[in-house]
Amino acid sequence: MNYKIMIVEDDKGIEDLLCSHMEKYGYETVRIEDFEKVIDSFELNKPHIVLLDINLPKYDGYYWCKKIRQVSNCPIIFISARESQMDQVMAIESGADDYITKPFFYEVVTAKIKSQLRRTYGAYATSTKERIIEFYELTLYPERLELNFKDNSIILTKKEEILLESLLNKYPKVVSREYLLEKLWDDQNFVEENTLNVNVTRLRKRLQQIGIKDAIETVRGVGYRLDITWRNE
Repeated sequence: MNYKIMIVEDDKGIEDLLCSHMEKYGYETVRIEDFEKVIDSFELNKPHIVLLDINLPKYDGYYWCKKIRQVSNCPIIFISARESQMDQVMAIESGADDYITKPFFYEVVTAKIKSQLRRTYGAYATSTKERIIEFYELTLYPERLELNFKDNSIILTKKEEILLESLLNKYPKVVSREYLLEKLWDDQNFVEENTLNVNVTRLRKRLQQIGIKDAIETVRGVGYRLDITWRNE
């Protein structure tokens, strides 16, 4: 499959180098000409993955990440010179799947792109029948990232789906942080310790949107466990 990568980077030199490197590996690249119309370019080109800087003209990367998340669950990787933990947390909370700091090695960027593409689209190449996970009035459709509860339905991000599916499959056991990190990221060496906490918080908020509260229990020093709180309501 010829994957398409949209690069949202206003530094022309970095943009040229990223495009050149990605095209060398057979990817099709999309450049942004008008930084006030990033979402228009996204919807027109329909990329499989987005590389997104934070410091951009007019609106920052967090803004565009949230806009993209309103219309798509495609992987988004931030590439930024900002190194603070708060910037990385804000990126994840905005809907990003990964974060790379500048200066970077192109091999690392390529590896992370391959990882996200494999996790997001790889299952479709081998799956012949849609998986359905039913659990105490919950119905999860992993391939379409859809979660149904009674009359409510939401679309999850890929990481939210992986996290929820892991908790469902391990119930009633505690799922260790190490297991979840391995499921969510291929290379844990590039993952901040707080990033998993942020993803769990996001999933909790998503569950609250469909009327499920306090369903993910933190087991201090170990990991997380699913609690069927909605059965008591």
